[in-house]
Amino acid sequence: MSLGAVTGSGSLVATALGGQEGAGAGFQPVLPWLILALPLLGAAVNGAGAFLWRDDKRIPTIVGPAALLGSFAVVLLNFIAMSGAEPHGAAVVGLWNWIVSGDLRIGVDLQFDPLSMLMCMIVTGVGSLIHVYSVGYMRDDPGYSRYFSYLNLFVFFMLVLVLGASFPLMFVGWEGVGLCSYLLIGFWYENREYANAGKKAFIMNRIGDAGFLVAMFLIFTAFGTLDFIPVFEAAEGTLAYGGALVTGITLLLFLGCTGKSAQIPLHTWLPDAMAGPTPVSALIHAATMVTAGVYLIARTSVLFALSPVSQGVVAAVGAGTALFAASIAIRQYDIKKVLAYSTISQLGYMFLAVGVGAFTAGVFHLMTHAFFKALLFLGAGAVIHAVHHAWAHGEDGHGDARHGDPNDMRNHGGLRKYMPRTFVFMWVATLAIAGVPPLAGFFSKDEIIWYSGVYGTPILWGVALATAVLTAVYMARLMVMTFHGRNRTFGHGGVAEAGRRLHEVPAVMWAPLALLAVLSVVGGWANIPEALPLLPTVEWLHHWLEPVFAPAIAVKEAHGFAPEYRAPAGGGEALWAGVSAAIAIAAVVGTVRALSPKPVPTEAESEAPTGFARVLHDKWYVDELYDRAIVRPSLALWRACWRIVDAGLIDGAVNGAGRAARLLGWAGGQLQTGRVTTYLVAFMLGALLVLGVLS
Repeated sequence: MSLGAVTGSGSLVATALGGQEGAGAGFQPVLPWLILALPLLGAAVNGAGAFLWRDDKRIPTIVGPAALLGSFAVVLLNFIAMSGAEPHGAAVVGLWNWIVSGDLRIGVDLQFDPLSMLMCMIVTGVGSLIHVYSVGYMRDDPGYSRYFSYLNLFVFFMLVLVLGASFPLMFVGWEGVGLCSYLLIGFWYENREYANAGKKAFIMNRIGDAGFLVAMFLIFTAFGTLDFIPVFEAAEGTLAYGGALVTGITLLLFLGCTGKSAQIPLHTWLPDAMAGPTPVSALIHAATMVTAGVYLIARTSVLFALSPVSQGVVAAVGAGTALFAASIAIRQYDIKKVLAYSTISQLGYMFLAVGVGAFTAGVFHLMTHAFFKALLFLGAGAVIHAVHHAWAHGEDGHGDARHGDPNDMRNHGGLRKYMPRTFVFMWVATLAIAGVPPLAGFFSKDEIIWYSGVYGTPILWGVALATAVLTAVYMARLMVMTFHGRNRTFGHGGVAEAGRRLHEVPAVMWAPLALLAVLSVVGGWANIPEALPLLPTVEWLHHWLEPVFAPAIAVKEAHGFAPEYRAPAGGGEALWAGVSAAIAIAAVVGTVRALSPKPVPTEAESEAPTGFARVLHDKWYVDELYDRAIVRPSLALWRACWRIVDAGLIDGAVNGAGRAARLLGWAGGQLQTGRVTTYLVAFMLGALLVLGVLS
């Protein structure tokens, strides 16, 4: 397969961002279409199975995970091939023309560069493990085949988003993951609350998507094209640094990011998205949808580098979201909602990084976060699965009268005795997200904290540090309430019952946890800074992504970007890496020691929180504020429109016309009496009227 100029359907073009002529010529994508075709084929087969063999679970059990594993194998093959090709340029594969109108050509073109390849590895790799895990988690669900169809389709659209070589193709994937999130969040649509959660996610994302659309219109107006490479190559010469146009474009793009990645003020849909099956939560939070916003800013880094105002907004919103969501997670009892707010907080870290210009650090944390957050969600799913089955089935095969929420950590406790593997794996993920060395989260989070100080401001640096402390606290609290102390699944006196009914999940579920635990340990070793003593310097990720972010860094340096490599409080990276690690360890140990001796009431025994704890438990009343300020006035407006316009004007006009026709018919009917005398009188009156007119 050769790389040449685009001549039409199925042709290939190789180019490089930043004017490196032929830089991508050393890399030739191998079967690139197969990366997308396999998940799409899996979605089609499983979708047909939802109607044709809905009771036969063998086909979706094989096809669902196999589609992702096959796609991952092709991605891995291309990743290895790109690793051996120097320099790492951008190879664009043109499959066919999609829209051709005058000078506008939008093709179904796939862009293979270091950033898209890294994202494909995360999406298909972590996604494959989630698919395998789902075989055990969803085995008893009657919508098993439909579930895998949606899951395959979700990954397909995420890959379209990541590999698309133009804004419109990325937008197709962008909207596709929004559709699939609606289908999967509301998967158990018979439950009205779950269906409403799916609608909430869909509608709130449309707000951000409107910003993305308008940004595309402005980009086409400025550049005459919507393909990434020509737009980014011409950006510095076309857009004025700090100008109104580039600021408008980037702020509108960021509006799309706030919706998709659940940043303030469009964050409230993500905690409600926990209504879907837990593997769906893992896929949305770790590998697919919510990372799309960070990816979009990383992909358009040149445009954001031209707008310091937009970068400042991104950094401020990211930092604020990180701290805000972490404070809420402190007082949640639903294990999945703790992790949901954790995701919002960690995404805030990523936006803080790309906002201050540390693009590699943001993508680095995106990668490590995919490992430990997938592990946390799947571990939480294992806990929920075990508790649910313990409540539903006793030794005699019958359920008991116990009622409660299997997601509520107040109904857990002491599970390390019954689920030792899950206990170990989740502690690995907890220490990773808390930033304890040498686990993955320590390296990526420390890099963000460090660069928020040297690239940003003391306030951003302080917020990043405070969020790190809160992260360690709420995650340690989750582990203590779930796995430590006495078991509360069957009440405080039901330890014997728990011993008979609670069991570790099957191998098909814990094996993916084991692989993710390994990645949560070693994933951060891809980028170890030179400043850290006693550790080897590894800058693989920095060098891998350098061709993608070099143009943005060049723009910033050309306009006076000169960071001072010291923390706002003084000292270098090694010192503050040690300080942040010590703080994380102290926060974890202190939380465990403080909470372990305290008895935890069950969900049924608990009283409603009071004071500031209630404010945090009720999520700072943001949903209530939106309900009063937006939802209720909107409903009142629509009801008024219905009464005045629909029922009053439209229905009134239609019904009035009907009544007039009936009246006219009745009047005409009165003339047809069948009496000769009536007709003679009418004839005489008519004749007199005519004579009167003529005279």
